[in-house]
Amino acid sequence: MFYIHQASCISPQHTFAPVNLESLLTPVNNQLRVIEPDVIPLPGNVLRRMGRGVRMSVIAGMPLLKEQSSPQGIIIGTANAGMQESGKFLDQIIEYDEDTLSPANFVQSTSNSVAAQISMMFGLHCYANTHVHGGLAFENALLDAAMLVSEQPEGTFLLGGADEITNYNYSIDQLAGWYKAEQIDPGDFYAPTPGTIAGEGAALFNISGKADGAKARLVAAEMLNTADETKVAERLAAFLQKHLSGKQPSLLLSGENGDIRSLKCYNTCEGVLVENVPVARFKHLCGEYPTASAFALWLAVALASGEVTAPAHLMKRGELSAAPDSILVYNSYKNYQHSFMLMEKA
Repeated sequence: MFYIHQASCISPQHTFAPVNLESLLTPVNNQLRVIEPDVIPLPGNVLRRMGRGVRMSVIAGMPLLKEQSSPQGIIIGTANAGMQESGKFLDQIIEYDEDTLSPANFVQSTSNSVAAQISMMFGLHCYANTHVHGGLAFENALLDAAMLVSEQPEGTFLLGGADEITNYNYSIDQLAGWYKAEQIDPGDFYAPTPGTIAGEGAALFNISGKADGAKARLVAAEMLNTADETKVAERLAAFLQKHLSGKQPSLLLSGENGDIRSLKCYNTCEGVLVENVPVARFKHLCGEYPTASAFALWLAVALASGEVTAPAHLMKRGELSAAPDSILVYNSYKNYQHSFMLMEKA
């Protein structure tokens, strides 16, 4: 599909300059919120107008744009980008009776605000597209990016996934029973009880069709919508047969999230692999959110390139003694939207 040359991530852990995954940060009120850098190289008046989701995405993208200042496209996946600013704008409509409204809140509330802000701040006049498909938003952005790379293999593109916790989306999902009722510490994240922990983050990637200087190669990605775990397992087996010719990946990076209602699906997919394939989990690092698979891809790149050594708390089964040659990422969102991504060393 394409090569990944650089990856950058703002998350609830120390994933942004420098990376340190050994120590885990504790959820506050069952929420894992991002760690923003102490020093942000942006003017104060610009930062004040940015919502949190836009701000963390722009910050994550800045190191990549320094490496590649003029990409041929910006492709972002999100489900909730700008929702906090949208709430502020709706509150203003009521408070000011639709008069003297702040245009900044409206502009920042649109789903495409992340790609738009990056384009404007860096003076880019290129393809900019945002995919809003719930738990498959990042995967749809990824497929869009793959098509662009196939058309322009010499070009470079900025791919990303980002979502934020807002009072609105947290309250809705909490009332729907998606979050745990009891307070959870990092060590108890995978306790088999109903619900999970809310998370957020932004992960961005410089990608192209060129192998020179790449850290990893995304081989394939697939998506499906179903509540039947046997169909997911069948699709996974066909996916591995097609892209690995029946061989096994070096590592399964699982999106298991501690919700007992989704555990059967993850365990069924683990059963597709032979028992000696190590299994790692990542959502105790970032929490659950629609584009958590972007965080998983960032982590896969870091592991495959040797930039990060898998700490013990990542491993559910087996261990990693060296950087894995191939990583299968399986993620499920709300037990219905599923995706597979297969990545290899460059």
